[in-house]
Amino acid sequence: MKKTFSLVLIALLAIFTLPAQAQFRLGVKGGANVSTIHFSNPIENFNATNMTGFHIGPMVEFMAPFVGLGFDAAVLYSQKGMKVYDDIYRTDFLDIPVNLKWKFGLPIVKIYLTAGPYIGFKLGHNDTFNALIDNIGSVGEQFKTKSFGAGLNFGAGVEVIKHLQIGLNYGLGLTDNYSVEKIDMNGKNRGWSISAAVLF
Repeated sequence: MKKTFSLVLIALLAIFTLPAQAQFRLGVKGGANVSTIHFSNPIENFNATNMTGFHIGPMVEFMAPFVGLGFDAAVLYSQKGMKVYDDIYRTDFLDIPVNLKWKFGLPIVKIYLTAGPYIGFKLGHNDTFNALIDNIGSVGEQFKTKSFGAGLNFGAGVEVIKHLQIGLNYGLGLTDNYSVEKIDMNGKNRGWSISAAVLF
């Protein structure tokens, strides 16, 4: 009985001391986006390809000791969109990703894997991409950008000397960020990003 009580007491003490030993860090994250819009039921001769933008903003990281598990979160200004023929159609978003994070390796150099959801709010750009009229006719007038989106992130990277993280991430949009009125044509943001983060 005493042995069981002692083990329970040790476990409780470990739980209560975990937050004090956990690492909580603030940082800044930024990098490049290579994104496009994945459309359901695209019209004929409509060819959306990748466009390049950027993302930047503050981030936080919370890691439990010993096991290498934790999470990170960020608030990012992010440019997404597509290229159609020679024209670029960009929408600015405020993205908030929250990722589960696992680190492993040596103290000086560590590998990390991340996965988790994100939500995004449209910041700028017109609700219609009027320039599309020149390429796909009157359908361009019906092209709408929605104000909210959500999806999943999957990423991996390397951490050097505990303060610099360089990572690659894939964003899988799950909600329709764009729609074309009067026809069943909806679009989701998809794309890769490469980023560097400095943590303090």
